[in-house]
Amino acid sequence: MKYKFLTLSAFLLLNLTTNAQQLSKSIWESNKLPVPESVLYSATDNKLYVSLIDGAGNVKDGKGGVAILNTDGSISNEKWVEGLNAPKGLARFKNTLFVADITAVISIDIPSGKIINKMEIENTVFLNDVTVDDKGVVYVSDTRTNTIYRIENGKSELYLENVSGANGLKWINKNLYVLANTELLKIDKNKNRTVIAKGFEKSGDGLEQLKNGDFIVSCWAGLIYYVKANGEVKKLQDVQGQMNTADLGYNPKENMLYIPTFNHNNVIAYKLLAD
Repeated sequence: MKYKFLTLSAFLLLNLTTNAQQLSKSIWESNKLPVPESVLYSATDNKLYVSLIDGAGNVKDGKGGVAILNTDGSISNEKWVEGLNAPKGLARFKNTLFVADITAVISIDIPSGKIINKMEIENTVFLNDVTVDDKGVVYVSDTRTNTIYRIENGKSELYLENVSGANGLKWINKNLYVLANTELLKIDKNKNRTVIAKGFEKSGDGLEQLKNGDFIVSCWAGLIYYVKANGEVKKLQDVQGQMNTADLGYNPKENMLYIPTFNHNNVIAYKLLAD
């Protein structure tokens, strides 16, 4: 019986270890990007869209833009879109790229790279992340006012209030997932809130769901977490004081994470591995 117990214990330990996650060493680094804040992987064209603040994150200076990277880290177009202010979160719907830019949501026609709309949203201060539902309705967070706005048919409206530190957004299966300070929330169609996970050391920034239903969360201060669907949280990386880890992108086909390092001025690619 003792031998069987040890064998079972070893099996369970091996199984737990196999299901654990870790990050590889950096696969590549794309350097000399002026304050990259957000990376969006687009499976449609197998490209990485990167918002570049190129200055202060809250100043309307016209220095910001969007670059395009290839998935090997090489630069496809460093100045694909220019003339923005401090662009942050990115989301794609069909051939339109939406960008959160301080107090406006910018719409860009992807085939031409032309700005087709700039919607100023009244009473906003620091628009941060953006996501789009299956019908093209846009949601954008305002971190400084703890609110989330909704844009539909060319009109914006206040959607949610009292979402503390609202930042990372992701529309998944008819629910809106929100990083609110050190919590991950799920907002259903009736605006009911469920805490999916909590306990991040710093406020969450980037949010991506994996193929198995789990999540990756990045915190601007330099933290990356693996969050299981049941709310269990595991720290994957802690580079606080060395560089930032802002609004990450995810390539599910290759299981790759793309981390914009903000003031470190590069994007770093890692592979998500099982131990």
